[in-house]
Amino acid sequence: MPTATIKLFLVHGDPKRLRTAELSNWSGKAVAGPRSEFDGILAREESQQSGVYLLAGTDPETGKPAIYIGEAECIKDRIKAHLSKDFWNQIAYFVSKDENLTKSHIRYVEGRLIEQTIKAKRCIITNGQGSGSKLPESDREDMEVFLTKVYQLLPVLGIELLMAVSEKDVLGGKKHELLHCDIKNVKAQGYPVPNGFLVLKGSEAVHRERPSVEKWPWPKNMRQKFLEDGVLINRGDKLEFSEDVEFSSPSAAAAVIQGGHANGLTAWKSSNGFTLKDMESV
Repeated sequence: MPTATIKLFLVHGDPKRLRTAELSNWSGKAVAGPRSEFDGILAREESQQSGVYLLAGTDPETGKPAIYIGEAECIKDRIKAHLSKDFWNQIAYFVSKDENLTKSHIRYVEGRLIEQTIKAKRCIITNGQGSGSKLPESDREDMEVFLTKVYQLLPVLGIELLMAVSEKDVLGGKKHELLHCDIKNVKAQGYPVPNGFLVLKGSEAVHRERPSVEKWPWPKNMRQKFLEDGVLINRGDKLEFSEDVEFSSPSAAAAVIQGGHANGLTAWKSSNGFTLKDMESV
């Protein structure tokens, strides 16, 4: 993604409450905040414009992150209809400051946002699929630029569900040295990311947990959840990651791979044998 200057305005001075966001040399604008600020968010003039909106929260049945992505010619009127949905606790919507977004434009953007969310596989999309829209080539390119700005602002506004964890640094043009976590006949690869540590698809984990999980059960519980969700696949004598998985820390990643308590700073090593601890102390 290109470099950008973000203008973030905290309406009440609190970063968790109502806020607006703009990018330099961009005609778009974002408004975001928690559900508790619902009235203030919809009282703003921007809510009467056409645009796209996202409602993010947690699915009450599965406990997984969930999101609703929609479009409206009047955002205020449409979002009011979503008060019956209790899963969401964050809202963000995007409009154009020069009010040049047509119905076709916002339907196209909505469809592309849903496509990206499905591709990311980070949450449940509660509205299934968008209507989408065909646009002339020039308009389509304009909306792709608009989408790029939306992707830049969403993490700043607290919504990261649209981007696959393995794409974050690729889009930023940053390359990482792969680190290895090997134990017995098991081999895993990954690297540090802004939110913790990313274990790559195809990495392996031991088949049986260590006795330490009886005292510290988190790795056992997480492995069981991954098996139920298909994130880990039983290969007989080992388990295999079916997709990239982001962990909160290198130790959390190593614990799942090794089946018990582990020190990620020493468990993860470079191809030259340097531990993550060695690399961070340079």
